[in-house]
Amino acid sequence: MNHLLSRVKQLAAEAAADTMALRQHLHAHPELSFEEHETVAFVTEQLQKLGLQPQPIAATGVVAVIEGRNPSSRTVALRADMDALPIMEQNEVPYKSQNPGVMHACGHDVHTASLLGAARILVSLKDEFEGSVKLMFQPGEERLPGGASLMIAEGVLENPKPASVLGQHVFPMLPAGKVGLRAGRYMASTDELYLTVRGKGGHGAMPEQNVDPVLVAAHIVVAAQQIVSRRANPKLPSVLSFGKVIAQGATNVIPNEVYMEGTFRTLNEEWRNEAHQHLRRLCEGLAESMGASCELEIRRGYPYLENEPALTARTEQAAIEYLGRANVVELDQWMAAEDFAYFSQAASACFYRLGTAAADGSGRLTASVHTPTFDVDPHALEVGPGLMAWLTLCELAEK
Repeated sequence: MNHLLSRVKQLAAEAAADTMALRQHLHAHPELSFEEHETVAFVTEQLQKLGLQPQPIAATGVVAVIEGRNPSSRTVALRADMDALPIMEQNEVPYKSQNPGVMHACGHDVHTASLLGAARILVSLKDEFEGSVKLMFQPGEERLPGGASLMIAEGVLENPKPASVLGQHVFPMLPAGKVGLRAGRYMASTDELYLTVRGKGGHGAMPEQNVDPVLVAAHIVVAAQQIVSRRANPKLPSVLSFGKVIAQGATNVIPNEVYMEGTFRTLNEEWRNEAHQHLRRLCEGLAESMGASCELEIRRGYPYLENEPALTARTEQAAIEYLGRANVVELDQWMAAEDFAYFSQAASACFYRLGTAAADGSGRLTASVHTPTFDVDPHALEVGPGLMAWLTLCELAEK
């Protein structure tokens, strides 16, 4: 494999400028979740230029297969998401978003360009490996129900069925040239909470004539934390947060109702289901005990993301071979959510992080994802495709 390692690095370096141009085009033309029509047309065109036969899936997704020698021997699937966010970009760069109010602020342009770059490398080497590579360009990661679930429902993990699924994601907390991984439970499930507390409004000076939903809602916000602190196993991470509270009263007006929105996240599906029941009983029971009523809607989101330990160990070793031991780090658990989790629940999967901060140690390009100033070091556009191609070749060689 040593000759292939040097060959992949050479191909990645030679294609770096083209990969960067792909990313800049995608960054300048972002599209929201499930509206990626121009994006998928662009990706399809690029795949066709490589001699592949891309097929549409999940409305605005696309899938293609690279066949090496003995293509049925083993299949590895690679995933990139393509959607952008409703954010007004503040970067003043030549490739700034041309779609006002929409921005690639979560690096999906980098993911897509990297997978296209990896595809280019693997097509060049298809006579030197056995097996097949399934390229999955996914819509709608940022919006429920998540494009991954739709692609799986439409059979993306069949014909051929992959032995493993790999995905990468930008990570501005690491400099370009480094990657991070974590085996086992890595990212949280996510559920959206929509809560309406109904009482009886009236004059703030006569509370005895009213049922104050503001007071009831406040009790619920505080009491609900006991679900995390007293119901959850303390060894199991859980987060319950309310980020929106709307009362629409006034200094002297008690409103009729209070509306709240929040999120619940954890790393265990059984506890997730139990917590939903506890929260519903608490909200409804507490409201009733105070003379009010409560309506709780729980919109079930993505499951928790599990990196299969054996695959993650192989991925780590291959990354060390490509980047060096000092450039591969172990990550902590992260309570954000990602719909790649659906792939991790359906197949052996590994989701790793690609460093994107300035490689020169200057501290530049560290703006978080989902912010209007997020951007990446161009070196990540050389590392990302090459590493993904190398990981794929190593996994195809696994027997």
